[in-house]
Amino acid sequence: MIPEGLQKLPIEQWTNKHENFTHDLVKDTSFKLRNPPAVNRRERYLKTTKNFQWLIQNALDTNTKIRAMGSGWSFTKVSVTEGGLIDTAALNFSFPLTQKYVSPQYPKTPQDLYFVQCGTIIYELNNRLAAKNPPRSIKASGASNGQTIAGALSTGTHGAAFQVGAIQDFVVGLHIITGPNEHIWIERASYPVATPDFVTWLDAKMIKDDAIFEAALVSFGSFGFIHGVMIETEPAFLLEEHRIGDVAYNDALKKAMTALDFTDLQLPGGGLGKELYHFEVLFNLHKFEENNSQKGAFLKYMYKKPYQLPYTPVQRDNTFTYGDDLLGIMSTVLDTIGSISQLLIPPMVNTMFGLAFAPQPPQTGTIKELFNYTKFRGKVASAAIGIDIKDAARVVEEIMKVNQQIAFPGGLSLRYVKGTKATLGFTKFTHTCVLEMDGVDSNAARDFYEAVWNKLEALQIPYTLHWGKINFNLNKTRIKNMYGTSKVNAWIDARNTLLSNNVAPIFSSKFIERCGLDTILGPIV
Repeated sequence: MIPEGLQKLPIEQWTNKHENFTHDLVKDTSFKLRNPPAVNRRERYLKTTKNFQWLIQNALDTNTKIRAMGSGWSFTKVSVTEGGLIDTAALNFSFPLTQKYVSPQYPKTPQDLYFVQCGTIIYELNNRLAAKNPPRSIKASGASNGQTIAGALSTGTHGAAFQVGAIQDFVVGLHIITGPNEHIWIERASYPVATPDFVTWLDAKMIKDDAIFEAALVSFGSFGFIHGVMIETEPAFLLEEHRIGDVAYNDALKKAMTALDFTDLQLPGGGLGKELYHFEVLFNLHKFEENNSQKGAFLKYMYKKPYQLPYTPVQRDNTFTYGDDLLGIMSTVLDTIGSISQLLIPPMVNTMFGLAFAPQPPQTGTIKELFNYTKFRGKVASAAIGIDIKDAARVVEEIMKVNQQIAFPGGLSLRYVKGTKATLGFTKFTHTCVLEMDGVDSNAARDFYEAVWNKLEALQIPYTLHWGKINFNLNKTRIKNMYGTSKVNAWIDARNTLLSNNVAPIFSSKFIERCGLDTILGPIV
């Protein structure tokens, strides 16, 4: 008998949000979860924990693989499995912490913490924090706001907050359902957050372990069901966005790209009470020439400043804007064109850049207001490479050479992210540059991606690939080359520590098998 709060989904196929793939599922193995009725919030939460455990037992009984489904944002099959998907979108309540539930060793205040159920979408989280008195904010955002909190952190979603990091970097605790009779609260031993009272509220087992926590952060649903997420927030702040074009690709820009030294760029808009928060460089691959401002870069950067009323919120017409732009432009193009040839690609991209990347007056808003628009039309493609910022200029120049051989139907953007502690976080470099290649999904795009990856390997330039974006060349050897054998083994050991040998296969998939991450090497002791 199916428990209250669970509904069987009659689906045998599932297509991701970006329409890059359709995935076959096993009939009668997918479910939708809701918080069952109960006398209070804790009882609802505990009933949902029991329902997660029922799903694991059912998967064991039927020899079925299962995986939690977020918003379906990923371009790859990193978040699906060859069994059933569990829709968690309705699990979306959240609440602040009182002193009773916050460790006396926690270095900040209870007001800095917020507990979020796994299906909460980023825009819901933004709205709730903004409504607080005084208003609060997440520390950083991906380009868009439609992902669930669990899905975003589990694949390493990032923005361009180069002093903050990616989504997982402001997560400080996780409640994970690991078996039909087990569930855990996990946090770093070096950064205590919760009291035993909070773990009792969850009815969970406490684990304080840096290595296991950092492995679990970016684990794409393969460590069990993430039910709850503890995040650190901060007081609301404003971002002043600037967009400028015709920036020559010269020594001043290269210094900014490779060292985050903006001295010679002389970026407009700085001043007392402002700090540079977001830095992004965009290139039209089909209109590029060194030291020529007419064939140079477009810059988007944001200053962080104190939240103060009144201010005029940012206004978007949304014709081309999709968070950080490139994907939305591709979606708009797909409204008007069908298949494309190599001859059509350069003029198409030139036209798009002329329309979309025009200088604008500065605009001000909160994270909620600046990263607020989501749009999908047709098949767009996005691949993202993580590199050490010292290699940024060299890699851009090599990508330009690849484009001369295989014209890419899209553009190139560089965003800068503080390095992550997550064991397999792709923003692993102390100062990470993420090169995003967003375009029309086509054979031309995929040939271009593969040529870029092969070029980096031939030149022995270290790189990683975004887990949630196109990464079809990932395999066991490349994963070890990207992260090192010791980190890969630490991630596998953490998974084996949390999941029993009979439960681990339930949360496996062909994707992690291809990456060599389903191996049993023994638990951490």
